[in-house]
Amino acid sequence: MGSRSQVVPAQCSPVTESVWRTPTGSVRVLDFMPPRDGAPQVIRIVEGLTGVVEMVSAMRPRPGYGSVSPWIHEVEARMVAEAGADALWLDTCVPQAEKDGVVVSSFVIGAGQSVAFVRSWCPSHTAAPDIPDPEAALGETLAFWQEWTQGYIYDGPYREAVVRSLIALKAMTYGPSGGIVAAPTTSLPEEIGGDRNWDYRFTWLRDASTTLAALLGTGYRQEAQAWRRWLLRAVAGDPENLQIMYGVTGERDLRERELPWLPGYEGSAPVRVGNEAADQLQLDVYGEVIETLYLAHQNGVAHCADTALLHQRLIEHLTQRWQEPDEGIWEIRGARRHFVHSKVMAWVAVDRTIRLAEAGALDVDPAPLVELRAAIHREVCAKGFDPVRNTFTQSYGSQELDAATLLIPRVGFLPPSDPRVIGTVDAVRRELSTPDGLVRRYPTLGDRTGVDGLKGDEGAFLLCSFWLVDGLALTGRRDEARCLFERLLALRNDLGLLAEEYDPVQQRQLGNFPQAFSHMGLIQSALLLQQMATQSSRRHGAVAVPAPRSTSRSTRQPTADMTPQHA
Repeated sequence: MGSRSQVVPAQCSPVTESVWRTPTGSVRVLDFMPPRDGAPQVIRIVEGLTGVVEMVSAMRPRPGYGSVSPWIHEVEARMVAEAGADALWLDTCVPQAEKDGVVVSSFVIGAGQSVAFVRSWCPSHTAAPDIPDPEAALGETLAFWQEWTQGYIYDGPYREAVVRSLIALKAMTYGPSGGIVAAPTTSLPEEIGGDRNWDYRFTWLRDASTTLAALLGTGYRQEAQAWRRWLLRAVAGDPENLQIMYGVTGERDLRERELPWLPGYEGSAPVRVGNEAADQLQLDVYGEVIETLYLAHQNGVAHCADTALLHQRLIEHLTQRWQEPDEGIWEIRGARRHFVHSKVMAWVAVDRTIRLAEAGALDVDPAPLVELRAAIHREVCAKGFDPVRNTFTQSYGSQELDAATLLIPRVGFLPPSDPRVIGTVDAVRRELSTPDGLVRRYPTLGDRTGVDGLKGDEGAFLLCSFWLVDGLALTGRRDEARCLFERLLALRNDLGLLAEEYDPVQQRQLGNFPQAFSHMGLIQSALLLQQMATQSSRRHGAVAVPAPRSTSRSTRQPTADMTPQHA
């Protein structure tokens, strides 16, 4: 047993602190993963606070998604569970024993004492991983996160929520490759008891791009550089066969399968591994990737000839395919459609390419792209807009609405003052909102198959709700936007984290957790509200919000939308 561990500063790291109180005393439990150079590890430190507490630790390893019982044995006073290619080591200073496939440790801890447990993974054919000093590892972990959180440049009224979201996004980044997962979980249901259960443990180009936009907006450029290198490796100079998602190290084979031996979260089956959407055509991805490359350039990320070549090939391929129907941002499993959001993002890809070319940062002829940009714009306004209801629709000729059309003013396709934008914000709010003001992605039909090719319903989509915050703010309803934003902040759990969706009836989060999309939306909405408040103060001669301190990463002021509006 060791002495009491160090104090964990609040709100600066993903180190989890829990306090357990019993009739005989209380303990504090710290759980964390050190930023690693070697084997991935999870460390738990149990610290006695008051009195004396009897404790039991039990680890029941089951590789293969619970289908394999490993060989558990002792090696030089260390416990290891081995199965096939995997080895899981458990190290602690208290006695351990194996009983019925469970590694059990029983101990008594008093005030001022601490016990640490270190769980490490490595390939089973390699040497055992080193045993770290848990207290030193905790100190190094806290120092890493304290240094990293000093790099942000947002200093607005929602600082705590923004920092927690930035930490969540950074924690979902695979350091060795720069890949960012959409969520670290699979098959957490979008409807309790339903079958809308998907595997999100991959790097979507769309999710990673929008996450990086949020990071860039708060001053983090190194993550953009790492992601750009990941993109070059993953796409491998082959935009003709561009996948919309890859594994965190660039894996392409993400075949979807079901695990029938698992009952699913609260009986929500099936549990899925892999994701069939990897083979879909989603034209909006070209826009999101090129938008991120554009934002990286705007934020001072150094020019890269290889990225420029990839950019050229992406826009050439999009030029040939933008008129095709696709599965769209929501990865429908029904028939392909001409989704309005997909066409708008194709416009974004062309528009940002023109800007980079005109700035001399990309060696392409902008003249034909200017004509293409205008053609896409005309088609979307003619075929994707319902003049009777004064709203953009989900797809050409459809009656359904889609919350993704709320992005039209954010990306500069139309200015916020355009009546069509205001009408779309109002229509989405009217037809897709829940009674408490949150927003669904699009209509679902319960027992009948909907436009997405699926039965069942889902919760309010948190990213879409943040998009409504932005739409309200941009169209002059800042008080309503702020009210909705603060309502969304109140949905976070005690760790400041958000899932993908929220059930307003059962008042619980739904879907995979934590969700990069949700935290990205939170950050971008906070940046927009701050930007608009600052502009309003300057217009009215009030004292402006103090400028954020200069940092070594960037001195650029945060902006919610770095793109001018186009009619």
